[in-house]
Amino acid sequence: ALGSGKLYRFMDRNPMLEMHPVDYTNDPALAGRNDNLVAINATLQVDLLGQCGSESLGCLPYSGTGGQADFVRAANRSRGGKAFIVVPSTAKDGTVSRIAPTLTPGTHVSTSKNDINYVVTEYGVAQLRGKSAGQRARELIAIAHPDFRADLTAEAKRMKLL
Repeated sequence: ALGSGKLYRFMDRNPMLEMHPVDYTNDPALAGRNDNLVAINATLQVDLLGQCGSESLGCLPYSGTGGQADFVRAANRSRGGKAFIVVPSTAKDGTVSRIAPTLTPGTHVSTSKNDINYVVTEYGVAQLRGKSAGQRARELIAIAHPDFRADLTAEAKRMKLL
């Protein structure tokens, strides 16, 4: 924990608190033992296969590595679990789609397409688990901002996804 003296005094030998290192709290095998685990994580950009860039856009870092991949995998292991990736459909006052044909070059892949269950925007939910590349592209285009769907469809065709 990082905080004030008041916080540390509250925590000291407090039976209501239990502290563990990150290799315990973020262990997918341990967290996945919880039935019906729901993991909800945000991302900056999603490509048409479902890869998520949550730490950077291109080479520009936005955040450090967190537990996104760990908790997505934990939810996948959990009986009845579900993992959701949430993203606004656009950025820069609606001028840029957050669902893109490919991640911006240099973007770190935070969560693999193989781990993604659901991607959510304000336009709906794309269910990606077990889908082919073409099906994934269609699902993601359907939840993109309407202003970008035609261009995304054209790019998906150019990329031989559709």
